[in-house]
Amino acid sequence: MSNPRCYFDLEHDGCPEGRIVFELFANIVPKTAENFRALCTGEKGKTSSGKDLTYKGSSFHRIIKGFMLQGGDFTAGNGTGGESIYGEKFDDEDLESLKHDEPFLLSMANAGPNTNGSQFFITTVPTPHLDGKHVVFGKVLKGKDIIRAAESTETSSDDRPKAPWIIAHCGELAEGEDDGVPSIDAYGDPYPGYPDDYSEDLEPPSLLKIASEIKTYGNTAFKTAKYSDAITKYSKAIRYLQVKPAFDDEDDPALPGLFLTLKVPLYLNRAACFLKDPTPSAIRSVIRDTTIVLEMTGQVPTKDRAKALYRRGTARSLKGEDEEAVKDLEEAKRLLGPDAGIQKELDLAKKRLTARKEKERKAFSKMFG
Repeated sequence: MSNPRCYFDLEHDGCPEGRIVFELFANIVPKTAENFRALCTGEKGKTSSGKDLTYKGSSFHRIIKGFMLQGGDFTAGNGTGGESIYGEKFDDEDLESLKHDEPFLLSMANAGPNTNGSQFFITTVPTPHLDGKHVVFGKVLKGKDIIRAAESTETSSDDRPKAPWIIAHCGELAEGEDDGVPSIDAYGDPYPGYPDDYSEDLEPPSLLKIASEIKTYGNTAFKTAKYSDAITKYSKAIRYLQVKPAFDDEDDPALPGLFLTLKVPLYLNRAACFLKDPTPSAIRSVIRDTTIVLEMTGQVPTKDRAKALYRRGTARSLKGEDEEAVKDLEEAKRLLGPDAGIQKELDLAKKRLTARKEKERKAFSKMFG
């Protein structure tokens, strides 16, 4: 009989992020694996205090980039709670057979020897300093991109994610059951979401080739109005190009220009996608991406600088920063010449700015009238 497979369906800040599938090493650490499996299914009922014995609804309360994601505290939610299916704690099962020698391993969190409960962590790098102290009991089969995304999330000073990562659903997959995760996505993209997980050549020519292909998948998503997918693809392409953030005298002198030529449309296209659903967070992202383009070292084409200014000006208008918006839009108009879209946005920003100044003038005159 093969080892059990379990899954988490994760949500980040209320949005579905996808499924992580695990293999549990029941053939080596059966007691520890069974604890995790049963907490995924919720089949053991309730704790002594009446809490459901399940990971469903709990969060990853601690995330450290370049180390691990920790979760499983379904009682307190802050790393102080949790309970096993055997009682509050159970003993270490086997600290020697399995090592923390690769990323994407499942291991038990504890407060010292023989204090295993329900808390666990998923490694994102090899962590040999944990060998002999924590029981490795499984590994990630699918969903590594989701873990990388969670690993990169913004955290507070205590390593708690500012926007929660929640285990919305969890369970066990029957032997032979489809895991619900496609091997290749709908766009035919074969590349891992994060370059750290790509096992082949990542020299500059390969980075350019990979990022260019991923950009094509993003463009396909954009053309079909799947803007969230397009953002994901453009972000992924940017990550691959960032593997080579700078160049030196030994590099091919053509590389900086080739990287710039690819980076500029990636940032501009991503900004255009964010403007399709201009939430406060999306507006901030537009301003960030367009500012990156405007501050790039190298010869950014005039047309692209104008696009960046137009999109940043539009975002600043949406944010209520009309004075800054007018500056951006006037500069875009100067660079590009007559353009109906720029002129329309500029007229609106000027109108709002004039109205605001008039309102302020009247309020000021009343104070001293």
